[in-house]
Amino acid sequence: MPGREKYDAVIVGAGPNGLAAAVTLARAGRSVLVIEAKTTIGGGARTKELTLPGFRHDVCSAIHPMGLGSAFFKDLPLSQFGLEWILPPANLAHPQDDGRSAVLYNSVEATAETLGRDVKAYRNLIAPLVKSWDKYSDAILGPLRVPEHPLALARFGLPAILPATLLAHLAFKEKYAAGLFAGLSAHSILPLEQPATAAFGLVLGLLGHKVGWPIPKGGSQSIMEALAAYLRSLGGKIVTGQEVKTLAELPPASAVLLDVAPRQLLQIAGDKLPPGYRRKLERFRYGAGVFKLDYALDGPIPWKSPECTQAGTVHLGGTLAEIALSEHQMSRGQHPEKPYVLVAQQSLFDPTRAPAGKHTVWAYCHVPNGSTRDMTAAIENQLERFAPGFRDRVLRRHALNTADFEAYNPNYIGGDISSGQADILQLFTRPTARLVPYTTPVKGLYLCSSSTPPGPGVHGLCGYFAARAVLKTEGGGRG
Repeated sequence: MPGREKYDAVIVGAGPNGLAAAVTLARAGRSVLVIEAKTTIGGGARTKELTLPGFRHDVCSAIHPMGLGSAFFKDLPLSQFGLEWILPPANLAHPQDDGRSAVLYNSVEATAETLGRDVKAYRNLIAPLVKSWDKYSDAILGPLRVPEHPLALARFGLPAILPATLLAHLAFKEKYAAGLFAGLSAHSILPLEQPATAAFGLVLGLLGHKVGWPIPKGGSQSIMEALAAYLRSLGGKIVTGQEVKTLAELPPASAVLLDVAPRQLLQIAGDKLPPGYRRKLERFRYGAGVFKLDYALDGPIPWKSPECTQAGTVHLGGTLAEIALSEHQMSRGQHPEKPYVLVAQQSLFDPTRAPAGKHTVWAYCHVPNGSTRDMTAAIENQLERFAPGFRDRVLRRHALNTADFEAYNPNYIGGDISSGQADILQLFTRPTARLVPYTTPVKGLYLCSSSTPPGPGVHGLCGYFAARAVLKTEGGGRG
């Protein structure tokens, strides 16, 4: 464990939010130390050779619309530290069994043209929200606060508060637009009949139109390496391979920020926390888990739909009804026969990911929290459904179940990569209902993980807002 030098802030956890908090504090002139339990930084944004030598796979996060759309990332000079974003020709393709795909392009008009009879409906729903995005995005990608543009926020909020299934039925006539919206909304990892699941579909679609769904060249690890290099240039320090089990192990600091889930907060600081706050943390709800497959292929995925070859991300699941059924079954503790599958094919656009002529594929589906079911066959059946001959191109596969994900990142309780269910009752009140959700009842102790608003995603905003809370509360200068 590091020595007893005093710091203005010590951050536990070098994931996206821990490093975001560290960078924000270091930019304000504070002395910062980051302590990471693993031997490499990254949290949910690491890249490894999981299958064969030369095949680089993103272990968890892979495609990053929230990265380019983040108020934290937008003014950082990370390109000077090696980060390069790649934007595929299409952000997302959603194929149907007839070989046609709905495609999310940067252009609203180009997207609408892939949606059959719903061209006008999509344009009417999405175009005004894209136009006013900059007026309300800060209000939805952060803690609850008084909005600067309440009318623009209300125009977003009226459709966003609906269940995704209801908004899709109200807005669209054909399967192409409805399926596309269902796939976007299912990123919530919630049953699509729940209120506010439409918000996830709208936000991800709007980000596709505003900034795109980029791929970091070389893997998601490159985002973290650039953040770390920038932090060190500001004087921040990072120590890896040091697990923190209690607050007493930390060097003196005016503020301690924990990039951990509530369960780890209880383990690390439970003896310091008031009983009422501990009980609230114990009631924090964790969501569904994931089962993930990484593939080394001897060629690209043989999609039936040619539009899929232009997209960095492909959603498999077919119609709105099919995807809604899959997510409903998962939420009831069942394992869908035809799961909704998220696919990323980074190597089509980033040649650093695989040897020449070879390819990587990243794919996962949602499963009940703590599931031990092997979903390989179910995922591959969906791949074969939309890309006949896929299995013939597999050189090696690597699987991660919910227990593997929790071992990889202890914040992923039961395989919950969102670090807490992100439903309407818990999205803005995570981990508890507090005026400033990043603070705790213990002076100088803060939470900065995805278990705080605005929740999951490699956007750094949880750490950014936690650091701003530190600066507002602690004040002062270098320790």
